[in-house]
Amino acid sequence: MTRSLPLLLILGLLTSPAMAASWGMQREVGDFDLKMSTAPSRSMAQGLVAPNSAGMGGGFDLTHDSGLYFGQWTTNNASSAEAPLLEMDTYAGYKHRFAPGYGYELGVINYSNLIQNVDPSRELYSGMTVYGKRLGAAFANDPGRHNASVYADLGTLPLIKTGVSLKYTNYVLDVPSTLDSGGMVRSFNDWSVNLSRKWVNTLFNLTYSGTSLRGADCSVYSGHNTYCDSALMLKASHPFF
Repeated sequence: MTRSLPLLLILGLLTSPAMAASWGMQREVGDFDLKMSTAPSRSMAQGLVAPNSAGMGGGFDLTHDSGLYFGQWTTNNASSAEAPLLEMDTYAGYKHRFAPGYGYELGVINYSNLIQNVDPSRELYSGMTVYGKRLGAAFANDPGRHNASVYADLGTLPLIKTGVSLKYTNYVLDVPSTLDSGGMVRSFNDWSVNLSRKWVNTLFNLTYSGTSLRGADCSVYSGHNTYCDSALMLKASHPFF
């Protein structure tokens, strides 16, 4: 088996035009805080897990003063006529903060496809903040496989003035995938390390990602990373407005 290590350098310049602004509304309903918007209003596991935001969508988030919350988010991604996606993400959880920079969170998300006849998937998540650093874990039961992920957002490191975040996921298939060579793949993992730094009003993100699959094994890869083989990606974003 040949071990390949392509080095990919992708430079993108992103803008934030005013027309891309999303709609939102917030109201107090007794002891609850209600938010309705066309963009996800919540991220889970201390900000490390979020509902699907690809395509057009909308939803609501209901939060109680005790820290309990519940919400639904629907995404309509009609980019593919052969396999349109209308997904509803329903979540519930609890979030508590002991003091500034300290807290924990746990909950569950249910992902349902309202068009295609596929089984829903569920994800249990938890997260904690210690000294302002965020750590999280998620366990997903997707159709055909089980996933376990760990996250870490170390914030901006003072010595290098650079933000550092990491992600690692292990995937276990219910039925092993057969390769053209005759081999079989039952499990694999992927990871990514992201460095971010702002310079001259431009945010630079450098990401290194890789997987345990190599060569022909990549034909069965379906993880979080954009590429199966190891990759180095650079992205720059600069606001013009």
